[in-house]
Amino acid sequence: MRIDLHAHSNVSDGTETPAGVMASAARAGLDAVALTDHDSTAGWAEAAAAAVECGVALVPGMEVSCRTDEGISVHLLSYLHDPTHPGLLEEITKAKDSRLTRAEHMVMLLAEDYPLTWDDVIHHVAPGATLGRPHIADALVAAGVVEDRSEAFASILTSRSRYFIPHYAPDPATAVELVCAAGGVPVFAHPVASARGRIVGERTYREMIDAGLAGLEIDHRDNPEEGRSFLRRLAARHHLLVTGSSDYHGTGKPNLLGENVTSPEVLARIEALGTGSAVIRP
Repeated sequence: MRIDLHAHSNVSDGTETPAGVMASAARAGLDAVALTDHDSTAGWAEAAAAAVECGVALVPGMEVSCRTDEGISVHLLSYLHDPTHPGLLEEITKAKDSRLTRAEHMVMLLAEDYPLTWDDVIHHVAPGATLGRPHIADALVAAGVVEDRSEAFASILTSRSRYFIPHYAPDPATAVELVCAAGGVPVFAHPVASARGRIVGERTYREMIDAGLAGLEIDHRDNPEEGRSFLRRLAARHHLLVTGSSDYHGTGKPNLLGENVTSPEVLARIEALGTGSAVIRP
């Protein structure tokens, strides 16, 4: 079996609809794929319907945006949680609302130097989608300011840019607790992706593990090889699940579905642990 446990649709910052992601997964020869849009489960129903048509199992998921007290961004994958759980829903709603306010502020700053308006950005956001920096990047591409999203994030939209504004995000350990309370299975996404910015230290790992962290996304293109070795030792020491994923965004990133995969045994363990929702099989 070929299983990819990290993919995004246009419900967040991917470029394909949830059904489109499922169709792409089928073309890539996947047996199962997780839809893990940022702070949203709005694509689950469409993806579930498409799973039956495409012959690819859907693992319902979400990527929760977190931030440490040191200001380090952490992404937490949640699999098979209850999307109506009040505590988790309240946190992701706060994060989504904060993302919107933050984006408006960033566009206001960018408009001082570039031909960019709020309407330009909204044009690239699907109805009900979680708005984020990738949509601003798409507007900058359309305006001819940058060639693609990657260039935008490497320059204008980097966290070190004067245009960057942080948004609300829960503490990683708190997010782990909320995912567990919602019957979900929490996995730390691309933990050592240093090219994205600062990475967490031992204290954050310890706090997340103590809170109930179930696994680490190790086989991911943004995790350097030396970092993967560290993560494998950590996973072995604390009996954590090891996953591999593409972090697919359609044409929004070069990442290809199935470029990294997760073993069937790990997916079976995730299914055994997750009690808030279920894998949808064709």
